[in-house]
Amino acid sequence: MQRRGNARGIAAVGLMACAALFLVAPPAAGQADQPVVVAVDLVGVVDPIVADHIVAAIGRANDTGAEAVLLTIDTPGGLGSSMDEIDQAILNSPVPVVGYVSPSGARAASAGAFVLLSSPVAAMAPGTHVGASTPIGLSGGDLARKVENDARAKIRGIAQVYGRNEEVAESFVADAASITAEEALDAGVIDLIAANSQELLTELDGRTITLGTGATVTMHTANATIVEDPIGGFMGFLHSLLDPNLAFIFFWLGLGLIVLELIVPGHIFSGTIGTLMLIVALVSFGVLPVRIIGIALLVLSVIGFTVELQAPGLGIWGAIGVVALLLGGWFLYDRSAGVEVSPGVLIGVAIFAGLFFGLVVAKALQLRHVPPSELRVIVGAEGVALATGVSPAGGIVRVAAEEWRAVAPDGPIAGGATIRVTSLDGLVLTVEPVASERAAVGQRAPAEEGGTTT
Repeated sequence: MQRRGNARGIAAVGLMACAALFLVAPPAAGQADQPVVVAVDLVGVVDPIVADHIVAAIGRANDTGAEAVLLTIDTPGGLGSSMDEIDQAILNSPVPVVGYVSPSGARAASAGAFVLLSSPVAAMAPGTHVGASTPIGLSGGDLARKVENDARAKIRGIAQVYGRNEEVAESFVADAASITAEEALDAGVIDLIAANSQELLTELDGRTITLGTGATVTMHTANATIVEDPIGGFMGFLHSLLDPNLAFIFFWLGLGLIVLELIVPGHIFSGTIGTLMLIVALVSFGVLPVRIIGIALLVLSVIGFTVELQAPGLGIWGAIGVVALLLGGWFLYDRSAGVEVSPGVLIGVAIFAGLFFGLVVAKALQLRHVPPSELRVIVGAEGVALATGVSPAGGIVRVAAEEWRAVAPDGPIAGGATIRVTSLDGLVLTVEPVASERAAVGQRAPAEEGGTTT
């Protein structure tokens, strides 16, 4: 009986403790009632990938009844059709979208300016800028006059929706004007400046704003929970490829690899990789403010290096190739739109180009022009397979103090094994293990197949 009484006492104490915890802990409904702000980023080029992500994020915010969407912007601009998709989603969203150019040093250039001004709340961090929205074509100049007029009317109409300064907004298109956050606030183009997202949401709390649909809402964001809606890993990777620096690198390197394939046949992957790089670069150029003069200079640089290799002399064509490469990178993009090749990337590619054509391609050409009678001397010579070994698909061997690409049709050869050259096809050797290596393999085989021996 005593034990039963103790058990009842313990149970009573446990129930009282649970009740106390229930009274102290906030109810789940109260947590659910806390306002939620969905955070999504517009970083990098405005392309179909990021446009689909932002439109979907705004749709999810409406479906879940979020208080607002916080759209953080740092973009040099991009594709007009993708910009239109984002603008339409923002203007027709019942949930207010807060456009915020951040962090310090960020920009809302070209298409980014349209996205920012489409937002019911337009905010910027100190040290940011907005503007430079003149449409740019592949020719490097303005598009047809009717396209520019359409862009001017569009940005003026967006400014009218929210009562913002139409003249300054139109100057972004008409004059490629770009202004700082402080200038934008003074001119009535944006609504406020905030150092960070928490400060921004605190400033917005209690404000009544007008949506693109004409409806008005009062913001309750002071204690809102920010929920990130990031772009997926694979789609983020594809989006990152559309980068001005990568586009420049891929375009020039793609051209270089294709030229290598043409002048020195036998490199299985150089032409394929070069073509893929060129395709990625051209796709990127389709959404970036590219100048045709920049592309022409980059092509000229490859021609200069190639001519220097074919007819070496005083190095004039090589110098032309380097200068054309540097100028091509410098003039590749419309710099007024805030897009450019990083100087460090430009110099690095120029140095790589000189080494690539001066050493790698030159050596390959030198071997190519060796008389066949001299190359045939290598047939029958012995060498060694390098660390990765040689397989029927290929590998690298060292013969006569030179490294060669080789294949072993009779089976894999381990790294470090002695090999003999049986034939030469272009610059690719066919090799086999020497007799001693074959004997060693034959002696090991029974042990491997039959287990231990006595």
